[in-house]
Amino acid sequence: MAAAGMGNDEIAARLDTRREVVSKWRKRFFEQGLGGLEERPRRGRPPVFSPEVVVAVKALACELPSRLEVPLSRLYVPDIASEAVSRGIVAKISGKTVWRWLSEDAIKPWRRRSWIFARDPDFEAKAGRVLDLYAREWKGKALTDDDYVVSSNEETSTRARARRHPGLAPAPGRDMRVES
Repeated sequence: MAAAGMGNDEIAARLDTRREVVSKWRKRFFEQGLGGLEERPRRGRPPVFSPEVVVAVKALACELPSRLEVPLSRLYVPDIASEAVSRGIVAKISGKTVWRWLSEDAIKPWRRRSWIFARDPDFEAKAGRVLDLYAREWKGKALTDDDYVVSSNEETSTRARARRHPGLAPAPGRDMRVES
């Protein structure tokens, strides 16, 4: 882009980075040629885990809980850390490290979306009665301040015995999906 005559501000905007970053790399290239673009040693402690371990743990987080034979409907960070140790991917790892790796790619295995497609031909009429109660109506008449509605949630979708389709594992930026 610089060779095409673009300035640092325009390059930074196109690459969604700061102007200072573009300026630094252009200066290194100007002073050192292609050698200036090589990766340099960084300050701080070197990484404890190899990139292969990081990828293996991220892949583990994207598996369906049923494949891992855990009695959960979704995975949490401590479960993933424990499973990585039990599979021999690592000897020891903290949940905080796993969380940081998953956050880098927006992997959130603890989140899931589920839904039920109603197949009952009378569903609309049955649901209408419930929706009327939420609107504080019953049989076309408004409820008074002395009328009370008691509600309980059966969590039908989580207790459904049969899945309509296999679950879809989580992936970067996508929740696990389950249709009952």
